[in-house]
Amino acid sequence: MSTIAAPPVNGVVETALYVDDLARSVAFYRDVLGLRPLTGDRVRFQAFAAGSPGVLLLFRRGGTLEPTPVPGGTIPPHDGSGQNHVGLAIPAESFDAWRSRLQAHGIAIESEARWERGGRSLYFRDPDGHLLELITPGIWETY
Repeated sequence: MSTIAAPPVNGVVETALYVDDLARSVAFYRDVLGLRPLTGDRVRFQAFAAGSPGVLLLFRRGGTLEPTPVPGGTIPPHDGSGQNHVGLAIPAESFDAWRSRLQAHGIAIESEARWERGGRSLYFRDPDGHLLELITPGIWETY
């Protein structure tokens, strides 16, 4: 075991989900969740602003199986399958408005939770079955 202390980690910058229909998923995250598109190529991926400094990446399932050259390097191959989970931070005062917005878009809310630290969660699915959670502060020691 190394005696060298780990340098600090300042947070999660990118989270990726793998989707079957990129256009359908882009519409969901843009139009239902209101995330701002950053960059994408309409075939392989789309990046969204997801709070500072967070970025949510949507990749077409199977679309990143080859190395991807980028200026200054290469992104190694990656992919994923199954239903994943992403939690998105929301202000406590917007919890009820989010519930109403999801219902207005015909999104089924699978569950709501109240946590012992005072936070609340709304759970629902995206078009690919990924479990999404809108989370107010008071869930974790760090949030």
